[in-house]
Amino acid sequence: METRAPFALIGLFVLAAVGAVFGFVYWLHNTGGLGERTVYRIRFENNVAGLLTGAAVLFNGIRVGEVTELQLSPDNPREVTAAVAVVAGTPVRADTRAGLEFQGLTGVPVISLLGGDAAAAPLLSSKTQPAVLVADPAAGQSMTEAARQALRKLDALLADNSDSLHSAIANLDTFSAALARNSDRVDGILTGLEHMSGGGAAKATPVSYGLTAPGTFPPPLKAAKTQLVIPEPTALVTLDTQRIVVDPTTGEAAENAQWSDTIPRLIQEKIIESFEKSNYVGAVARPMEGLAADFQLLIDLRSFQITSAPAGPTAHVAFAAKVLGESGRIIGSRTFGAVVPAKDVSAAGAAAALDEAFGKAVTGLVTWTSGII
Repeated sequence: METRAPFALIGLFVLAAVGAVFGFVYWLHNTGGLGERTVYRIRFENNVAGLLTGAAVLFNGIRVGEVTELQLSPDNPREVTAAVAVVAGTPVRADTRAGLEFQGLTGVPVISLLGGDAAAAPLLSSKTQPAVLVADPAAGQSMTEAARQALRKLDALLADNSDSLHSAIANLDTFSAALARNSDRVDGILTGLEHMSGGGAAKATPVSYGLTAPGTFPPPLKAAKTQLVIPEPTALVTLDTQRIVVDPTTGEAAENAQWSDTIPRLIQEKIIESFEKSNYVGAVARPMEGLAADFQLLIDLRSFQITSAPAGPTAHVAFAAKVLGESGRIIGSRTFGAVVPAKDVSAAGAAAALDEAFGKAVTGLVTWTSGII
């Protein structure tokens, strides 16, 4: 029996093959890279080593086309012209910059286009009259070439200044030799600078000394109702300090020792405390806003230091006192002082002698002031 050929199946296969061919051509033309292209020419004025036909063309890092042709200029041996075809609609403008980039570990060269100002006019181009872009003069220069040029410049610089460099090295050698010979002096200078700038080992914390407010007074004859204000005593600059002065002629002070506050403020505090212990006044305080007192006690500090004497060092404390009434009139004025021998001129000996002399002087001050007010 004669076998019947499946003509219908063969016809269907042929139609499918023809359709696949047409579909491939359509894809290749529209999606695969054969769509409408715009041609430009890019002129390089230096080496474009490694650039080949078919190399990618990137616009702001995005692939938009490829190199279609490379030509040498017969008039200028340094000039190379590359024809590129990019996707139609790529915003190439008159100020678009062209150059070469090297991609990957192998440094494959591609042409790079960087978009210009949005207000710039589009660069019109056609297949018959392609527009020309001039590449950056530094385009095509690889990192190796740039390093070579830098080394050549450095070599030329060193060659031109070889005498100066030799002289500088000789001077440096002379200076280092002189520094070695005077190393001891340099150490002394550095130590002095360290002390001047506050560097070096930290100083030990100074010992602070205070004064004692006398508290032994005769009982008051009547209940105290007056209010007394005691401002901070006035004093010379040499006495407005925390130093414990042991030699007023030279200004020498006890080392690593100080009063717990400046002398005027410390005296003010202890005089107020002495009046409070005596119960001779109704209230005693420092001046403050809104406080209306009956009397003011003004103190002018005259002496508060250790002085030398034939019999040995002595502590001298002296101050002048004035009592002011409500109208500001001086109703009493007197000078108080005391001299007490000091065991020695050490910080502890000087502080103890000054504290004793201060107690005697303040006792007389409190008794005299209470008698006036």
